[in-house]
Amino acid sequence: MEQTALPILVVATRNAGKLREFQALLVLLNYDIRSLDDFPAETEGVEIEESGSTFAENARLKAAGYSRLIPFPVLADDSGLEVDALGGRPGIHSARYAGVDASDADRIIKLLGELESRGSERSARFVCALALARNGEVIAQAEGSCPGVIINEARGANGFGYDPVFLFPDLGKTFAELDEAEKNKYSHRARAVRELGIGNCNSFCAEL
Repeated sequence: MEQTALPILVVATRNAGKLREFQALLVLLNYDIRSLDDFPAETEGVEIEESGSTFAENARLKAAGYSRLIPFPVLADDSGLEVDALGGRPGIHSARYAGVDASDADRIIKLLGELESRGSERSARFVCALALARNGEVIAQAEGSCPGVIINEARGANGFGYDPVFLFPDLGKTFAELDEAEKNKYSHRARAVRELGIGNCNSFCAEL
């Protein structure tokens, strides 16, 4: 791992798209935002079991677990899509909704297939829970959500996951049609970051 003059904060993910979002959201923090892939010796082959029943529980488990292995503060999120017509599913199972090895396209196909027989009710929300930990101890946590509507056909080439079928009514665009600045203003992840108070160093650096 290359050295940096900036203090390091590790985001507990191997998802490149999610890492880019956090790097943009935390740009004012003046930290070097790394991912688990930057710590192969400590984390290769390690997957912290997400055995919680809520997004918040899973975020705490990941943050605490990885912070025992990595000598830097760890920020973990657990996020997903809740669809009202499906009783809140896929929820905490969003990433594994169509199977462990399924692609984003596979998950969208399964979601739209389940909604075909559910009428016109398409209200949904993205939810993100964050937990910040150091040396195995959770020192801060927060949650954010963003309401939207599931549409029948994918639109847009940005983002990842369910973004192409998640319409954000305030802008009339799917999350996959938003540019980076728009998404980082309105997304569930952005709202959770603001709630946690780590958008700038004034309120956050003292915790570390």
